[in-house]
Amino acid sequence: MRRRAVITLLGGAAIWPMAARAQPQRMRRIGMLLSLAEGDPAGLEFVTAFAQGLAELGWTVGRNVRIEYRWGAGDLDRFRKYAAELVALSPDVVLASAASIVDALQQASRSVPIVFVTTVDPVGAGLVESLSRPGTNATGFASYEFSMSGKWLELLKEIAPDIKRVAVIRDPAVAAGSGGLAAIQTVAPSLGVELTPVGVRDAGEIERAITTFARRPNGGLITVGPTSSLQRHRDLIIALAARHRLPAIYSSRVFSFRGGLISYGADPIDQYRRAAGYVDRVLKGERPADLPVQAPTKYELVINLKTAKTLGLDIPPTLLARADEVIE
Repeated sequence: MRRRAVITLLGGAAIWPMAARAQPQRMRRIGMLLSLAEGDPAGLEFVTAFAQGLAELGWTVGRNVRIEYRWGAGDLDRFRKYAAELVALSPDVVLASAASIVDALQQASRSVPIVFVTTVDPVGAGLVESLSRPGTNATGFASYEFSMSGKWLELLKEIAPDIKRVAVIRDPAVAAGSGGLAAIQTVAPSLGVELTPVGVRDAGEIERAITTFARRPNGGLITVGPTSSLQRHRDLIIALAARHRLPAIYSSRVFSFRGGLISYGADPIDQYRRAAGYVDRVLKGERPADLPVQAPTKYELVINLKTAKTLGLDIPPTLLARADEVIE
C-alpha cells in the first residue's frame, strides 16, 4: 500500500504541471483613454493598430486580455471623468493618447501603470522625471521635439513661397503650444515671415482670430500639436483655412485626410503599434518608471493635392517626391 501511495503521489506530481499549463490564462485588463471622439475614423485606425501589435505579442482581445475604451473628444472634463472611471476598474495598465490625459490619470492614481502615445514634452509637462528614467507610473512615446517646429514653417514656405504672414494656432495652456511657438519664432526672421499667435480656448476665439488675420494678404497657418484642444477644433480650423484660402500645415496626418493642405509629424499608427510592446512588458511585470520614453522613429509628410488645386498652388516636384503619401 505504501509503494502504491508513493507511485500515485509521483504520478500526480508529474501530471499536475501539465494540468496547470492547460488552465486558461488570467484575463488581463487594459484601459484605453483617447482624446478623439468615439467613431472618429482616425481613432479606429489607432485602436486597430494597437490591437494588432498586441496580437503579435500573444495577446488576443476576448481570450487573455480585455480592453476598456473611453473617448475624451478633446474635453478636459471628460478626461478627468473617464480617468477616474478607468482607475476604479483596477486595470493592469492604461494606454493614454495625450499629456492632458496622462495628467488626469496621474491625479486619479500614482500607482496604475500608464503607457502614453502622441504626447508632447512629457518632462516639461511633469509626467516623467526624465526621458531615460521616467521614475513615475508613466512612460511611452513622445510626439516630437520642439526643434522640429521650425520645419513646419520651412515646408509651408516651400509649398506657398508668397507667404509673408503666418498665424500659429496653439494651446498656450500646454507646453507644446508655447515651446512649439518659440521654435517657430527662431526660424521666422530668416524666412521673412511675420508670426501671429492664435489661441484655441474655444471655437469663437479661433474663428474671430483667423477671420481677422485673413483680411490681409499673403497669409498662412500652422497648427502646433498634436494637442487635445487642436483635435477638438480640427474640422473648424480646416474649414476656416479653406474659406479664407489660407495655405496651412498641420502636425498630424489626420488633418490632411480631412482636407488640410499638408501635414508633417510623427506617424501615430507606428506609435500605437509600438505602444503594444511597452504594454506587453508592463503586463509581464516591468515598471513604467524603468522604461525610457521613446522618441519618434518615423515621421511622415502628407500632401493633399485636391486642396492644393483649390488654393491654386503648384506643388514643387521635389516636395512631392519627398511625400510619404499624396492625396488626389
